[in-house]
Amino acid sequence: MKFSSRLCTLNVGGRRFSFAAELMQRLPLSRLSRLQRCGSESELLELCDDYDRDSNEFFFDRHAEAFSFIMLYVQHGTLRLLPHMCELSFYNEMLYWGLDSADLQLCCQRRLDSRMSESFNHIFPEEVLPRPREEPRGTKGAWRRWLDTVRRTFEEPTSSLLAQVLASVSMLFVVISMVMLCASTLPDWKSAEALDQHRIIEAVCIGWFTAECIVRFLVSRDKCEFVRRPLNVIDLLAITPYYVSVAVTMLTGENSTLQRAGVTLRVLRIMRIFWLIKLARHFVGLQTLGLTLRRCHRQMVTLLVFIGVAMAIFSALAQLLEHGLDPEAGNQDYASIPAACWWVIISMTTVGYGDMFPVTVAGRVLGGVCVVSGIVLLALPITFIYHSFIQIYSELTLRAARRRRTAAEFTD
Repeated sequence: MKFSSRLCTLNVGGRRFSFAAELMQRLPLSRLSRLQRCGSESELLELCDDYDRDSNEFFFDRHAEAFSFIMLYVQHGTLRLLPHMCELSFYNEMLYWGLDSADLQLCCQRRLDSRMSESFNHIFPEEVLPRPREEPRGTKGAWRRWLDTVRRTFEEPTSSLLAQVLASVSMLFVVISMVMLCASTLPDWKSAEALDQHRIIEAVCIGWFTAECIVRFLVSRDKCEFVRRPLNVIDLLAITPYYVSVAVTMLTGENSTLQRAGVTLRVLRIMRIFWLIKLARHFVGLQTLGLTLRRCHRQMVTLLVFIGVAMAIFSALAQLLEHGLDPEAGNQDYASIPAACWWVIISMTTVGYGDMFPVTVAGRVLGGVCVVSGIVLLALPITFIYHSFIQIYSELTLRAARRRRTAAEFTD
């Protein structure tokens, strides 16, 4: 089919664009140039949604405003992202017409790359909440509805009044267990009577956490997915040390030498501090912190690399200026590069404990440079981490609101 002597009209989303047939062959849009090479109407319909032979009009069910922006690129050679349109949606339009991200301006390329990285960095897969639907009647349908109700009650603290009560009780037990863990290290709490009271309260808290974890596991839809979730792994890490310590006590005796000097048991007891992370199930702020660290792992690695390189350079220079030039009368705090590394890290982070400091003029100048360099190096990747934290907090807030609406529809 040839259109060399006719005017071609593109109907994109209801908006018409007219071109001379020979101009379409020169357009940098591969889909339009391929129209000229079609030999039959069936081939045309593979590239467009419809075709009117009488008016020579091609119909495309695409975004009209996005195509207008693309045509500005054809006329002026500058392609930018469409304002008030999702970057990924506009990129899909570009791919449809035969353009690539390399055709965008550099600033818009950075926006698109950032948006694509955010879309593909999923930390915790969002659960698909049940939509209101017609359940099968009878015992099976009632049992399924009851399981869904119990699951939402334990997994979604904002789904109902009972869920809020259970979440409050769980947080209360977490606070009580943390208070008892801290109080058990006080000298006044090491008497036999205080230890007995501590064991009773600890057993009650562990019993609640264990029952909660078992119920959530039994009513979960996918048992393997339940075990792989980070918060559930933390629950197991917080509960397991108690049962291990109880088992060791039963096997070795209450006052045995192993009990009195067992470093392993003391480590297991202090691991109960992981109970605090259980609060992340009920607080968006703690969830945001964990997701930010996971999503920004590249920036965190970059930060560690910056600190490591600076530490190696400044510690070697500090050891040389403070001790290496005069080993006998030099500053003994800087006798080795590893010892100087401690001074570098507390200087770069502007902590400055004062336990060691340079005494020579050159060493003090180096210390000033070290402090300023630390401020700059720490600020560079932290900017990306901050923006990710704000974005993740907004995403989690919107997700929580969407879950509340879905749970309310399901209940109705």
